[in-house]
Amino acid sequence: MMQVILVIHVLLSLLLIGLVLIQQGKGADAGASFGGGTSQSVFGSRGSASFLSRLTAIIVTLFFVTSLTLAYLSTKQSEGNSVISTPDRAVITDSPAKNGATQPADVPVQPGK
Repeated sequence: MMQVILVIHVLLSLLLIGLVLIQQGKGADAGASFGGGTSQSVFGSRGSASFLSRLTAIIVTLFFVTSLTLAYLSTKQSEGNSVISTPDRAVITDSPAKNGATQPADVPVQPGK
C-alpha cells in the first residue's frame, strides 16, 4: 500500500513541476497589452491561466493528501520499533545474579585483572 502511494506521490510531484514551468508569469501580460498580439491563445486571454491554475491547485491538493498519508503510514509502521521501549536481549539473558558474575554482561572481562 505504501509503495503505491509513494509512486503516485512521485508522479504528482513531477506533474506539478511541469505545470508550474508551463505557466506564464504575471509580467508576461504586459507585453501583450502593448500590441504583442499573442494575448489570445487557445484558451482565450485569461482562460489558460485559470485552467492551469485550477489544475495546479487540484494537483497540489492531491500532493498534500499523499504526503500526509505517507507520513501517517510511516508513523504507524514504526510505532512498535522504539529503542526505549525494547529492552536489550543481553541484559535479559545474562543477568549477573543468574551466573554469579560481578560485572554486567556487556562489559568484557579482561584476563589478568
